[in-house]
Amino acid sequence: MDFGVVLQTNPPAWRTVDLARQAETHGFSHVWTFDSHLLWQEPFVIYSAILAATRKVVVGPMVTNPATRDWTVLASLFATLNEMYGNRTVCGIGRGDSAVRTLNGRPSDLATLREAVHVIRELANDRPADLGPRTVRFPWSTGSTLEVWVAAYGPRALELTGQVGDGFILQLADPDVARWMVRAVRDSAEAAGRDPGDVRICVAAPAYVGDGASPADRAHMREQCRWFGGMVGNHVADIVRRYGTASAIPQALTDYVRDREGYDYNEHGRAGSTHAAFVPDEIVERFCLLGSPHEHVERLRELQALGCDQFAVYLQHDAKEETLRLYGERVIPAMAEHVVATATSTPARATA
Repeated sequence: MDFGVVLQTNPPAWRTVDLARQAETHGFSHVWTFDSHLLWQEPFVIYSAILAATRKVVVGPMVTNPATRDWTVLASLFATLNEMYGNRTVCGIGRGDSAVRTLNGRPSDLATLREAVHVIRELANDRPADLGPRTVRFPWSTGSTLEVWVAAYGPRALELTGQVGDGFILQLADPDVARWMVRAVRDSAEAAGRDPGDVRICVAAPAYVGDGASPADRAHMREQCRWFGGMVGNHVADIVRRYGTASAIPQALTDYVRDREGYDYNEHGRAGSTHAAFVPDEIVERFCLLGSPHEHVERLRELQALGCDQFAVYLQHDAKEETLRLYGERVIPAMAEHVVATATSTPARATA
């Protein structure tokens, strides 16, 4: 299993770069960021500094959208970074949430998302793309490669992900919900004539590593991560409005938004946000990874058994460096393939 970290590009920008550098030192393979230009700093500028300060990590947005970003500009950004730093980018994309809603816009429809995925991927992989009546291509780009991973929750978005996504980003770590969503994506991929195993699966959620033995410690972890249930609730509320509560969507995902009263994007993704009070403790525990390294490993093994290829840690709490350190020292090694330096070989049997 690969491990990623999801950062907000809060100033100072060099703090984000330093956290990315620490993540690589502790064994993380991916550095993702929010992409909401009104709330935080421009991530693509910071990606260049991260790539210059590291050796191997792959960077990209979790997630960008087709509405506030011109598709050809996005592809050019990725292709330029790839030329400079050697194909170390990935594109996470969805319909749009904070980036568009803070500007009083609406998320893109799925037809637009499908077209954007195609155009971005073709151009950033040195191939021509049809854009309206014209066929366009980067004449300066050679050898750039880019995977496009789609973030989704609802049935139609999951179907689209299976049809066109190089990867699927699931922003919650509840194994029961993950089981349903991963199956939906892979069933869609198979129906589209693809190998379902070709669609990479990334589960992204807050992770807080600590003792967690005392009720006070556990309560503090939950309060630091409760914001995530509020963020997920935005998407779930959209799904409930579209499909109702009697659809195939797991009840475990839809029930908790009944008491949701609204959302303040000024507190988007922030620990202690006031708009997440409706999120019960049970949802925080199910959607996030909290507690000792052993508890994290147990949940990660459940997710790995469901087909998860990467776990990306949302690092929006008061124990950023300590969580990175404990993942690097305790969690990532426990999830690694066990390889021995020497082994006793079985003597070859003599033959007559």
